[in-house]
Amino acid sequence: MKTRAILMPEPPSGADARAITYLRVSTREQAEKGGTDEGFSIPAQREANHRKAESLGARIVKEFVDAGESARKADRPALQEMIDYVKTHRISYCIVHKVDRLARNRTDDVTIHLALREAGVMLVSATENIDETPSGMLLHGIMSSIAEFYSRNLATEVTKGLVQKASTGGTPTKAPIGYLNVRKRDEVGRELRTIEIDPDRTPLVTWAFRAYATGDWSITRLRDELRARGLVSLPTPKRPSKPLGSGSLHRMLSNPYYKGDVVYRGVTYNGAHEPIIPPEVWYQVQTVMRAHSSAAECTQRHDHYLKGSIYCGQCGSRLIVQHARSKTGTIYPYFICAGRNSRRTPCTRRAVPIELVEKLITNHYKTIQATPTMKRTLRARIDDDFDKQHAASTQELAELTRTRDRLTREQDKLLELHFADAIDMNQFIRQQDRIRDELEVVRQLITERHSEYQDTKEYLADTVDFLENCHALYSLSDDVGKRLCNQALFRKIYIDNDDEIRSDLARPFETLVDVAKGIEPSRPTPTPERLQSPSNPWQHPTKTKEDPSSILDRKVVGFSLINLVAEAGLEPATSRL
Repeated sequence: MKTRAILMPEPPSGADARAITYLRVSTREQAEKGGTDEGFSIPAQREANHRKAESLGARIVKEFVDAGESARKADRPALQEMIDYVKTHRISYCIVHKVDRLARNRTDDVTIHLALREAGVMLVSATENIDETPSGMLLHGIMSSIAEFYSRNLATEVTKGLVQKASTGGTPTKAPIGYLNVRKRDEVGRELRTIEIDPDRTPLVTWAFRAYATGDWSITRLRDELRARGLVSLPTPKRPSKPLGSGSLHRMLSNPYYKGDVVYRGVTYNGAHEPIIPPEVWYQVQTVMRAHSSAAECTQRHDHYLKGSIYCGQCGSRLIVQHARSKTGTIYPYFICAGRNSRRTPCTRRAVPIELVEKLITNHYKTIQATPTMKRTLRARIDDDFDKQHAASTQELAELTRTRDRLTREQDKLLELHFADAIDMNQFIRQQDRIRDELEVVRQLITERHSEYQDTKEYLADTVDFLENCHALYSLSDDVGKRLCNQALFRKIYIDNDDEIRSDLARPFETLVDVAKGIEPSRPTPTPERLQSPSNPWQHPTKTKEDPSSILDRKVVGFSLINLVAEAGLEPATSRL
């Protein structure tokens, strides 16, 4: 197999030496320091590079600048433009301030250096004795390895600091819309980075939460209304302010930051910032979002609180609202079969007056309401299951604590080996990353164990209370409350041709009713869809770590009421109706 030899560039001589220069700072903050477009670092690098070009007798013909781009990635715009440029232009030198301006990992460093050499370009550092001589290349390799270690170690230390900041209630990321990241000075002149309420946007954010909590707004309608009211994002140097899209609005309504919590790397902490949304309103918003999602319905013309919940008992199609007009102009609202209406099914289901359906559904609640005896049975079963689960949890928590201590000792031992030069750098980095990742998982599990079981038990207790009083609660609720009741309690409600009602209960009500009647349900089999369901009542929707429901499912061998909560998503709905 033939190989192509890459010759080392020869230093040019005479007046034909042409050079390019590459400048970079890692953060946008550095690029804008001092109120200028380039800050202080880029002009300083430019001056040093120009002095180096003069000492080489070269003329700089083009400059490439990446402002606010990390060297840990190679897809920087100016860097890629520079590599393309040297392929089509005769260039003698590429001058950088330091080699870490080009790359901070060995793989990218080799790739970039190889591209320059193939184009006949010599890499030169303005502040380091790096060139194409053997000693210069050796120094280049050493400095590149140091840059990679510095970058990895800096990332670890930054992450550690951000975790510590979050654990004390600080905000480790950019504050969401409605808040401002503010810098202040204390009495001795130290800089403080804190969070303040945005006086312009907070009233609109607060209104959005309260409006959506009523259940009368869809995401699309709420988005359009907020645009009309003037809610826009904060401008940045890269992006001007703009109205919120549907995705951004959904993330805003799902963010527990507004009720006072800080979520960082999957762990929830009590925030030190001032909450602008009461917890009960935030939880109600989550319930409405789950209800809209599970019922696949939205608010539109001819809306009714039963839409999305009732189905044809003959063909299984949805029942939709239709308004019929009599000869005298009187309008009569009906539910009709969507399958028959669109001729998708041979259904013969006749139209049924909406008023009759409302009465039938209200009466159906009596048939599923728990009696006092059923309630006592359920409460006893919940207490028994959770007592057993608490014992298992205590044992597992002790094991997790031992694992955390062991990993901490491994981490200390690894540092000792590193300081004694008893382990090479690559192995040290691999082991350091492994231990850090394992420690993060263990610490997250320990945090979850301290709260998940008691919260779940309380949710199930609220569910049983709702089941005992569901008929009265439903009868006394307004249209919004009735919609939430139906979407929490039922998967589907069927209306047969004889106007009889039958229903598929949603979890956990289906299993609770079976248990109360003495029917022993089988343990649910966890599925990827179930484990990733956003309807877990104790897991906020933006959380990406392992779902607590999967942790519980792994631990319970037989039937346990604890498993019922994973898909319920009803805790605020039932407790506030």
